[in-house]
Amino acid sequence: MIVCIAEKPSVAREIARILGANHPQAGFIEGNGYCITWTLGHLCTLKEPNDYQTLWKRWSLGDLPLIPSRFGIKLIDNEDYKRQFQVIRQLVEKAELVINCGDAGQEGELIQQWVLTKALCKCPIQRLWVSSLTDEAIKEGFAKLRSNEEMKSLYEAGLARAIGDWLLGINGTRLYTMRFPQPGRILSVGRVQTPTLALIVERGRQIEHFVPTTTFELQTRYRETLFRQTDEGFATKKQAEEIIEQIASSPLSITKVTKQQAKELPPRLFDLTSLQVESNKRFGMSAEVTLQTIQSLYEKKLTTYPRVDTTYLSEDLYPKIPTILKGLRAYERFTAALLSTGKPLKKSKKVFDNKKVTDHHAIIPTGVNPPSGLSLNETRIYDLVTLRFIAAFYPDAKMANTTILAKIEEYEFKATGREVLEAGWRAVLFPPKEKTDTSNEPKEEGEEPESRDRLLPDFVEGECGAHAPSIKERTTEPPKYYTEATLLRAMETAGKNVEDETLREALKQNGIGRPSTRAAIIETLFKRGYIRREKSSLRATETGIQLIDTIQDPLLKSAELTGRWEYKLRQIERGEYAAADFLQELKQQVTELVQSVRRYS
Repeated sequence: MIVCIAEKPSVAREIARILGANHPQAGFIEGNGYCITWTLGHLCTLKEPNDYQTLWKRWSLGDLPLIPSRFGIKLIDNEDYKRQFQVIRQLVEKAELVINCGDAGQEGELIQQWVLTKALCKCPIQRLWVSSLTDEAIKEGFAKLRSNEEMKSLYEAGLARAIGDWLLGINGTRLYTMRFPQPGRILSVGRVQTPTLALIVERGRQIEHFVPTTTFELQTRYRETLFRQTDEGFATKKQAEEIIEQIASSPLSITKVTKQQAKELPPRLFDLTSLQVESNKRFGMSAEVTLQTIQSLYEKKLTTYPRVDTTYLSEDLYPKIPTILKGLRAYERFTAALLSTGKPLKKSKKVFDNKKVTDHHAIIPTGVNPPSGLSLNETRIYDLVTLRFIAAFYPDAKMANTTILAKIEEYEFKATGREVLEAGWRAVLFPPKEKTDTSNEPKEEGEEPESRDRLLPDFVEGECGAHAPSIKERTTEPPKYYTEATLLRAMETAGKNVEDETLREALKQNGIGRPSTRAAIIETLFKRGYIRREKSSLRATETGIQLIDTIQDPLLKSAELTGRWEYKLRQIERGEYAAADFLQELKQQVTELVQSVRRYS
């Protein structure tokens, strides 16, 4: 008998259907030589301190650090979980082969391996590894089962992460709660939670202590186009008014006209973080809701595996792209232009790169036609993913960037604009509109790219004429409070403010947490009362601020340091660094942390 263990009953039913097992039993489905069961997510967890030593149940500063000689796991105390585990254990005892069909990721591997360890599995284990739950993908996965040995480094990385979180969370929380007691309050500390909170607190402090400065800028309008002075503004309004009076009757002269054509590449495909960022900007959806929604679309076979941190596809997917596009029948108005030419689809290195793909590729649609009855959130997220995917195969947009330099007496002015010459991929993501906006005013953060396009009149070098000068008062603004979108980006880049996509990709290796856990971390900060929402912004509460002020050691609140730990965990996953070395280093750091905090005056 072959036993297949999925993570959820819904996935188990799909696998059973494909394998020809159609006899439901209590906790599993059997037939055709298979028994398909499921784990209900996390059935096991690391043991609590008192499971190792009874004395560790009490909170005592003298007992710290709590470092078990060997970490163990236990069943979660839940009757449904215990009942399902007994089903799995009995099936595994009789199995000649177990196929691990858990979610194809680090967390999914950890969930399944803990259950198999607890069930004392003695028979061979193989791994089903799929990026979508379509029939084709599942059949292909069963035809190419991986060995359990191939998954060893992935499991070790997940285990090291869990133990590392235990070491810092248990010891840090007890240490600060007892060393700096506050009546009725536990000071919760976490490897990812605390540096994330520190980012929010620090941003609040930057805003609180920000000192604005005001300058007065010369502007003038010529041929319905706004020109701005190229020099820095004036410190006082009186200075600007004196210049206005001086130049008002002098003509504006066009000194240089520069037109430059440029290509604009399609935006990258979505990884989980960029999808969460986009849905928060577009629809105000929280990171947690976005994750739940894209997970639902994955389980409905409409999109690929969501908990990914790459925006690339592997090259072996290229031949399958036309079939996926043909399946997107609701988007024929866009896919027809790609499929009707008879030419091969564009194959960009910005989309296909085996070096940038490890276990999973970017999030894309599967080509399965969506059923009716999707929720509003599911429809929105599916639309984002699908349109971004289609746009990736459209031609680059061609733009004309224009810069006009002008002079009024000795004062220089500039106007800039750009024109869409060929829409390319923009026709998919930003349907064409009539654009006549020639305003040169800066636009608000978060506006769509097309709202910044400005079509300027034709200017000729040497032309001159009357103009209408004015003064623009500009006051510097403090940094903006984090939104969920900008906080996710900050977590991804260990607190560095990075707009460039290529640099951001490189910094992902040192981000705080994993894409699949960041939403949960933010929700945890809300639940513990450390942060609050004010409209779309995230603010630290007084409790959160006090916690960060209490924690002085950078080990616990440095985004950069936490990012370096994250990089080592990724090295473990790739088999480039030993999990034992990582944990030994962490144990030493926790020991030093306890000793240091004990000495605080």
